[in-house]
Amino acid sequence: MTSRIPRDSRLRLVRPRPLAAAPTAVNQRRPRRPAPRPPEGTPAPAELARMARTGLAGAVRVARWADTALGPGSDAATADGKATLSDATAERAAAELGLSVTQVRAEWDTARLAGLVEVHGDSARPGWRLRAWDRDDSAVLRGWVALFDAWSLACPEPADHEPAAVAEVVSAMPQVLSFLQLSAGPVPVEQLLDLLRQRVTELRTERCEVSYEPGSAESAGRAEPAPGDTPLPPLLDWALRALASVGALTCGDNQATLTPLGSWAVWVKLEQICVAAQSPAGNIEQSAEDMLRGCAQLRPNAARAEYRAWLAARPVGSAVTELLAAARGEDALLRGLAFEALRVVGAPAEPDVRSVVDDPALRPYALLWLAEHDGVDPEDAHEVLTREEATWLWVDTAAAVADHGETTMLVRHLEAAVQPTVPVLLDEVRAVGHPRTVQVLVALAAAHPDPALAKAVRRAAFQVHTGG
Repeated sequence: MTSRIPRDSRLRLVRPRPLAAAPTAVNQRRPRRPAPRPPEGTPAPAELARMARTGLAGAVRVARWADTALGPGSDAATADGKATLSDATAERAAAELGLSVTQVRAEWDTARLAGLVEVHGDSARPGWRLRAWDRDDSAVLRGWVALFDAWSLACPEPADHEPAAVAEVVSAMPQVLSFLQLSAGPVPVEQLLDLLRQRVTELRTERCEVSYEPGSAESAGRAEPAPGDTPLPPLLDWALRALASVGALTCGDNQATLTPLGSWAVWVKLEQICVAAQSPAGNIEQSAEDMLRGCAQLRPNAARAEYRAWLAARPVGSAVTELLAAARGEDALLRGLAFEALRVVGAPAEPDVRSVVDDPALRPYALLWLAEHDGVDPEDAHEVLTREEATWLWVDTAAAVADHGETTMLVRHLEAAVQPTVPVLLDEVRAVGHPRTVQVLVALAAAHPDPALAKAVRRAAFQVHTGG
């Protein structure tokens, strides 16, 4: 039997597609959800990015100085494993940048919170956002939102208050910020204080917290919390100062007003919650596996919004553990989606991702994640994989396509192989030992329109099946 395509013809080589290529392709049939529009008066993304660049200019300057003067991972840069500048480095930066040591340390901390500097083991390195800062508005806005999310770390919390009281205020501030966003203008601090008291009362009621005084006859039956026990005005003042320090709001004349960036960020957070709440499976309440299955029906941007909402509803540590457990399952599509969700987690997931590098099934995914986290361009991240690891990933992605996609997509998946010819690909696929090799080859043989190539693939599947 002959074919129009020679059996040993070279595959058309293209740059290997990112890990999410298969899940994205699987879901092309779903109609696109109209992008939500921000409130009227919200500046355009380019203008918001300009504002963020202006507000973070000092942090970018210090981060770039460290990148140029010290080099990534320099032992002289930090004094501990938390990326705190050593005294010598801070003094050197202050002298060369014309700043005080205090200013250098403050800008360095801001750079860390915004992801311009990332902690890797015992050293600090430039983050990928720093590389993309001048050319990618979305990277700038994500960096500013990361700083906004970490507002409670931007200013030292009051030392004379119980940590539990500070935690209550931090938990209550999203409602206060939502009220500011809906008000779309200055709000008296006294009004915000009343709202804060109400929210703290609700939090204590949800915990069934009671005010107990030993020896009191009423204490056994009293279930009403006493928010007056905690002096909230100084804690609200601290929260407003911290939010002002990151550029989320302004305070003056005993009033608070969200900045355009702050108003936009609060709207983004509310929209993320709404997207999750409106999803057919109610993904925000689901386990990691069920959430990922629900996100498999979404396009990449909508899926990332789901990941963010799901992650915001649970502690980072347990969320990462749950995602990695889902990645260890048999469904290759969930494996790819789990690491897409871990990309949204970012730096906090690094230790857990490093811990699975020795797991054969997760190693290619983990190495790509770590490469991108270290600042490698996603287009070039595949270069960190060995030929064997790239082949394993090709088979795993093909399994996801075979299980969830269309036959034409499986044929197109040949383009992502690093091998130059079909025979070389089949030899290396047989050798890599992926548990789904037979099923992938059988599906590819059934889908491919070229009879000679399909026959060769079927023969390879038979040889793997029989151990030949």
